[in-house]
Amino acid sequence: MSAARAADSFASGDFDRAVHASVARLTHGLSPLVLAGATADWLMHLAFSPGKQMDLSLLALRQTLRLSRHLGECMAGHRESCIRPLPQDRRFEAPHWQEWPFNLLWQGFLLNQQWWHAATTDVSGVSHHHERVVDFAARQWLDLVSPSNFLATNPELLDQTLRTNGANLASGWRNWVEDAARIAGNRPPVGAEHFRPGVEVAVTPGEVVFRNHLIELIRYTPVTPAVHPEPVLVLPSWIMKYYILDLSPHNSLVRFLVGHGHVVYMVSWRNPDGTDRDLGMDDYLQKGAMAAIDAVSKAWGARRVHAVGYCLGGTLLAIAAARMAHADDQRLQSLSLLASQVDFSEPGELGLFIDEAQLAWLDDLMASQGYLDGKQMVGAFALLNQRDLVFSRMVHDYLMGRRRPLTDLHAWNADATRMPFRQHREYLQSLYHHNDLAQGRYRAGGKPVALSDIRVPVFTLATERDTVSPWRSVYKISLLTDTEVTFCLTSGGHNVGVVNPPGAGVPRSYRMTVRPVDGKYVDPEAWIAGAPVTEGSWWPAWQAWLQQHSSAPVLLDALPPDAREPASSGPAPGRYVLMP
Repeated sequence: MSAARAADSFASGDFDRAVHASVARLTHGLSPLVLAGATADWLMHLAFSPGKQMDLSLLALRQTLRLSRHLGECMAGHRESCIRPLPQDRRFEAPHWQEWPFNLLWQGFLLNQQWWHAATTDVSGVSHHHERVVDFAARQWLDLVSPSNFLATNPELLDQTLRTNGANLASGWRNWVEDAARIAGNRPPVGAEHFRPGVEVAVTPGEVVFRNHLIELIRYTPVTPAVHPEPVLVLPSWIMKYYILDLSPHNSLVRFLVGHGHVVYMVSWRNPDGTDRDLGMDDYLQKGAMAAIDAVSKAWGARRVHAVGYCLGGTLLAIAAARMAHADDQRLQSLSLLASQVDFSEPGELGLFIDEAQLAWLDDLMASQGYLDGKQMVGAFALLNQRDLVFSRMVHDYLMGRRRPLTDLHAWNADATRMPFRQHREYLQSLYHHNDLAQGRYRAGGKPVALSDIRVPVFTLATERDTVSPWRSVYKISLLTDTEVTFCLTSGGHNVGVVNPPGAGVPRSYRMTVRPVDGKYVDPEAWIAGAPVTEGSWWPAWQAWLQQHSSAPVLLDALPPDAREPASSGPAPGRYVLMP
């Protein structure tokens, strides 16, 4: 190739990448090419499936007759629904929706939703991945046109507007203008000023006892006269800031553990910038997980550590535990993985969009910045959960005109972080796309990682409505390890299910069983059918599990000097959590 042609090719490639990056910013990093490819696969196979087309035609006819019969019953005074929403769908719960003609409207919408699910699934020849993408996209579009989203078709909104003479719409307009101004000015949402780290949240007393370029290690002050001599080290995900596990005092998992006689350490990740673009998974393993384990082990001498990982932090911690086991490093007492995947063969809805086209799209976006911005990640989650995170808020805040008070969890969710270019690329490529960790191909520091090497007891938490780490995927750790596994499935989603303190309030429950070292595998459907349901929070059950795998409490004076009174580099919550 001549120098001129090479220069033209380089210039055209730069131009293409710039276009991709610009579009990716509008789509929060999601590639439209993934959806286009999946839709083409589905449409072509559906076009050559006359049997499926006939089934869909008959289904449409049956649903039309069903709705017509329901119309007649409504006119006769009967109000029994002909189709019920799914348990998690609360859009049509208000009594207003049972009045004519709105009852017919939402019943027709749900029947249409049911038809589209049938149309996008079980089409012969469509790949399983493309089927899931198309089915998901159809649900997203239907959520967009739901009658609950529009003033003219939502009886609650109409009643509110008539009763207030339109004052709700005026209030909603002011809310929208305020939110738009905050987004344009890159400012936090209304109410976030009431949840400042170190002031209203992340207030459990402690000290920063170790710091490097990537992490600060916080050691929380014991509050009981005696403590278990095995410390608890928590490794949260670096996708968001650590204090989801130390929110308001009543919502703080850290405070709960400290109050039950555990000495707790927490990793607070530094928020990377463009200069950190070359930090990779090995850096997060060595300078993050292993650096924290080394620091705690040094302070506690011969005592072993309870290692706890949340979300992506749990995935990294599982890699660290497997490497340590392979090297006969016996510093871990137990391993707890909270909403963490180690097998990505059945990823959550975000994983539907991870293929070569999506990876190339993200590459172009991150290469232009040096990182994936946390706001882009939050935007992607909002798109994937738009019924709850977008449309519900739009109706309530902008049409009802009633701004929902911001909670500590929602404020934390808006406090986004960044991920370095190289690390995020390696994570998506090796774990999400190729599932290397579960397949035995993942290498850390050039050496293979085998989860089957882990021998310490494992506690695994999954949540029932997790769209990030689906519980059946989390459950697969039972297939990949040869150690004792305690599996706990709790109500709630990826964040709410974990931040699930004991006490009155929201109904909650969990199921928990133990598979011993020599126990036989039970498939997830058989497991959930047989696992008993316990009402309440999973926190006490996990704390009891930690206590069971700990030594008897000792007085604080019996601890090693560095564990009892560590050298401080400043009070909690430290500096890194405050980095913009």
